[in-house]
Amino acid sequence: MTTRREVLGWLAGLGAAVALPGRAEATTTVTAVRGVTVIDSSGVRPDTTIVLADNRILATNPRSLPPGAEKLDLHGKFVIPGLWDMHVHGAHLDRITLPLCLVNGVTGIREMWGFPPIYDLRDRIDRGEALGPKLVVASTIIDGPHSTLPGATIVSTPEEGRQAVRNATGADFVKVYSYLDRPTLAAIADECAKQEITFAGHCSAHVAMGDASDLGQRTFEHMYGLPLATSTEESLLRQAIATLPLDPATPFAWFKQVLEFERQATLSHSRSKAVRLANSLRRNNSALCPTMVTMRVLSSPADRFANDPNLKYLPAFYRDYWRDSLKSWAPTTPQETRQQADFLKRRMDQTAEMHDHGVEVLTGTDAGNPYTFPGFSLHDELELLTEAGLSPRAVLDAATRNSKIKPGAEANLVVLDGNPLTDIRNTRRIHTVLTRGRVLGPAERQKMLADVEEAARTWIPG
Repeated sequence: MTTRREVLGWLAGLGAAVALPGRAEATTTVTAVRGVTVIDSSGVRPDTTIVLADNRILATNPRSLPPGAEKLDLHGKFVIPGLWDMHVHGAHLDRITLPLCLVNGVTGIREMWGFPPIYDLRDRIDRGEALGPKLVVASTIIDGPHSTLPGATIVSTPEEGRQAVRNATGADFVKVYSYLDRPTLAAIADECAKQEITFAGHCSAHVAMGDASDLGQRTFEHMYGLPLATSTEESLLRQAIATLPLDPATPFAWFKQVLEFERQATLSHSRSKAVRLANSLRRNNSALCPTMVTMRVLSSPADRFANDPNLKYLPAFYRDYWRDSLKSWAPTTPQETRQQADFLKRRMDQTAEMHDHGVEVLTGTDAGNPYTFPGFSLHDELELLTEAGLSPRAVLDAATRNSKIKPGAEANLVVLDGNPLTDIRNTRRIHTVLTRGRVLGPAERQKMLADVEEAARTWIPG
């Protein structure tokens, strides 16, 4: 252990200044990671030493090490910034979701359905009272009439939409959904601007993606709306949606028919429309979060992933929910299976096309939905993004939010046994995770996984 006074003196000798909170007489653990190849948004730096303490990077390649520094000699390994999953559900299962993220190198998540206990969990993690990834948390989901989501905040008028935004106390952003009409979405957007909070979520089936982007929607999830916005048949298909009967008793049937219209839209894709849409999204700073891994599950036969070995990390009630909920999504005939596989491939191609035209693409999984696992599934998403056509460098930059490993930055680091730039699958080959002043080496990570498995086995819903 080293006193903060000693660390500050060492930093002063380097001509560096990094904030270290606490009394100068207090002790802290200083860790020196030595001999690694750093890969971040600034490039590749071989044979690097990184010195960190209190979740801060103090120096890279210093002339000397501070007294008492714990040395991790990791020659031949690769270090990247911590990964982000930008679409997660389930942070409230804190003994499951949070450790599964950390052992997989996911040190930041965007929780897409917020409520007060999750806001409290976010704040406890930030204060160091609980161990977990950094949480950025949505409001409760705001949706229009006939929503398929039990528990969503239903708004039927623009004023109700405004009030829902005003009620989003504690949220980092407002989450919007599929059934909002344009006047209500516009009111939500205007109120968000007044309250100085962003909004993100589904592209409403009633609002074109470009129009929602112009209103200020920050992110669009699951590739919803993208096929329609780039189709030569958009006007006809939108007219069909506008006149599509909706039985309040079965609103999901309406939603599934909208998805069928989107599938048809991919068959009339227009590159010129794609360029115009990309220009709008880029101009408005709107991003796409495609969640390809969950879309792959929903496009596959219901039993395709039923024997995933990671199921042991989920409580029984969750596994039952996944099995039952997938029945309403999964294709059931060979023809439907072929159509859905083609639909997914075309949407993935369109996402890559948007990226090629400069639109930001986020790495998100929709973890918490069937066979989409906290932590593990992010690596599947990275592979699918490269399969879609993004380079490993582009995918890695997206997954690390273009972070740089430099003095003063948060010390969220992932040590890999292989180079992710030569094969993105090497992000799975995790040796050590460093986060919040903790060093989660191979033994610690195995212990965390064992604890999650035990928590899943003994979990009592409540």
